[in-house]
Amino acid sequence: MIQYLKDNPENVTSWFWAHVWLSVLPVVIGLVIALPIGWVASRYRWAYPPITNLAGLLYTIPSLALFIIMPSILGTRILSPVNMVVALSVYSVALLVRVVADGLNSVSPDVRAAATAMGFTGLGRFLRVDLPIAVPVITAGLRVATVSNVSLVSVGALIGIPQLGSLFTEGFSRYITGIVLLGILLCLALALVLDGLIVLGSRILTPWQKAMAKR
Repeated sequence: MIQYLKDNPENVTSWFWAHVWLSVLPVVIGLVIALPIGWVASRYRWAYPPITNLAGLLYTIPSLALFIIMPSILGTRILSPVNMVVALSVYSVALLVRVVADGLNSVSPDVRAAATAMGFTGLGRFLRVDLPIAVPVITAGLRVATVSNVSLVSVGALIGIPQLGSLFTEGFSRYITGIVLLGILLCLALALVLDGLIVLGSRILTPWQKAMAKR
């Protein structure tokens, strides 16, 4: 494992950074899309069941099958990273829609009434009251989506998209367990780092939680 890393530092580094952006970008895209959809699901009670059920169905699509059919849907090449970004964005939306809706539903009606009385209405109340309060719940979903993406990205190696999953295919083809182990360790390290960054971001965005914990 160590010897392979010493002999192929450029390849491993390139695969690592490819894995990073292929894991993170779909989560960002998924969150941007899930926020308005989740708001609709929380705002209108009749919309919650069909929206969240549809999101759940999207997540049941096998990842390898989705990666393979994406080129025919998007008109891209089979090896284009765009296919993986779009596919993983679909999975991220599927995971985050329910989380966003549940997070917004967790905001107390009394808090909303107080915010309205202070002059916050519409988009202003959503951005400055509802969304900040929902951050802890949304953060939990982001952590799951991000770690899940780190795992799913490696499947792309089966269709030739270079990232840390390439260590798995190379290790299997050469029957060298150490190369596979290197890929597993790097994926675990990446997942832990990204998870830690999300937790840190949540703490920065919700300073009042720290104050409440001290009481």
